[in-house]
Amino acid sequence: MTRRSRAEDFLEMVERGRRGRLKLYIGFAAGVGKTYRMLEEAHALKRRGVDVVLGFIEPHDRKETQALVAGLEVVPRKAYTYRDVTVEEMDLDAVLARRPQVAVVDELAHTNLPVCRHRKRYQDVQELLDAGINVIGAFNVQHLESLNDLVERTTGVVVRETLPDSFLKSADQVVNLDLAVEDLHERLKAGKIYAEDKVPRALERFFKGENLSTLRELALREVAESLDRATAGQSSRVGDEAQQKGGTSGRVLVAMSSYPPRAATLLRRGSRMAGRLNTDWFVVYVETPKEAPHLIDAEAQRHLLANIEKAKELGAEVVRLRATDPVEAILDFARSHGVGLIMIGRSHQPWWKRLLGRAADVRMLREGEGFDIHVVAFDSPHEEKRP
Repeated sequence: MTRRSRAEDFLEMVERGRRGRLKLYIGFAAGVGKTYRMLEEAHALKRRGVDVVLGFIEPHDRKETQALVAGLEVVPRKAYTYRDVTVEEMDLDAVLARRPQVAVVDELAHTNLPVCRHRKRYQDVQELLDAGINVIGAFNVQHLESLNDLVERTTGVVVRETLPDSFLKSADQVVNLDLAVEDLHERLKAGKIYAEDKVPRALERFFKGENLSTLRELALREVAESLDRATAGQSSRVGDEAQQKGGTSGRVLVAMSSYPPRAATLLRRGSRMAGRLNTDWFVVYVETPKEAPHLIDAEAQRHLLANIEKAKELGAEVVRLRATDPVEAILDFARSHGVGLIMIGRSHQPWWKRLLGRAADVRMLREGEGFDIHVVAFDSPHEEKRP
């Protein structure tokens, strides 16, 4: 499933605009052919006279993939030493200095060494795009930040490296590389993905049939939603300004407390919902007098700042309000900013406050007339001890 997948289609976009264009290949697991397809496209672009280089490619010792590197210009990696360990990363400055029309960059969710300029490889790509260099890149769907909890819950696999959904939404083309689960298993058993000694363990864990089926469905859904966003964006550009600003369903607002141990879950769900509705979204934090910066403890302040940064990475507009009544402040903001859906975490305030209707989520449901209210229950309520 693609927006427009042929090399010449991407070339048309390359020739328009000053900021670099971004094309993304999405897969649901290692071995579906993302790197192979990027290299095939690089050869096709080169035959058409496009100046294309390989900024970073990881063939993982797969012979068919390695063979496709031949004949393409490769920007040498840069060796960095950190804590007596030397690792080769993409040489961002060398790619910038080379300034090709198109750079191919693999494994976009990769975390760079702390000595690199950017923490993540997708941020390297953003700098290339800002410099006017077009990029073809790839990652697997389970690395999307907003899917982190869902992937862990449904597959039991904890994905450590993620990239924000806003990066995917910024792409000009998205291509899903689909493959039947049975065919991927055959590739795995034939040694085309991992070394032979790693195959049994892979089949017992990440490559279990049910896991792959779940991830495949997520990849198909993600690209379908990106197609919907593209279509909706085109509709808004021809005159429906109201839809561009949030559509008939309104914007999404996520209410964030000062010390939420599970705030990341709430933020990911807000990002997913805003993506499905193709709308803007806010993360609103209300600072009460007793939560002034000089009054809350250092740990709470650290959590708050980390969650605000996470919200920005996920594409939210973060709003900080000062008020004595958080529920009233959130509802007032929602009414004045075209919000249609409010998401709030389930309160763990004392039972008597809930019984009297004074808990934040109970009040939001009672007083939020005209809004869709989504109360999010966390998997481990005991983890959130503060109100």
